[in-house]
Amino acid sequence: MEKLTYSIAINAPVEKVFTTMLAPDTYKQWTYEFNPTSHYEGGWNKGDKILFIGIDDEGKKGGMVASIEENIPNKYVSIRHYGLLDGDNEITEGPAVEGWANALENYSFSETDGITTVTADVDVNENYVDYFNETWPKALDKLKNICES
Repeated sequence: MEKLTYSIAINAPVEKVFTTMLAPDTYKQWTYEFNPTSHYEGGWNKGDKILFIGIDDEGKKGGMVASIEENIPNKYVSIRHYGLLDGDNEITEGPAVEGWANALENYSFSETDGITTVTADVDVNENYVDYFNETWPKALDKLKNICES
């Protein structure tokens, strides 16, 4: 597992950026870069279970099973991935999840003079480093455009 960090400065108050990042409708917009059908089911409160879902070309659900480890509004969100979603089946143990088990996805938010910096620190399976290095900056640019419009 590798830890990757991505950051972007957004010309908007931290409250707007935080809300835009997590709200269901705008979440779908900025995470479109990862999967055009990207969405989530669950909650963002500490201790909540959350499913990050995309639909493949054959109409089958897939994605990640996770829990919210921390949520300090407008400051920090920590997500711990502990399983995979395969259709309606949650796989939380075995070889399929070993490469992702306990991976963290942490978001930090800070605002200075009306500019909000979002930093994403993500644990990534080595096989996906190139994909994330290409896709994360595009997704954060999309979030920036949504927040600044």
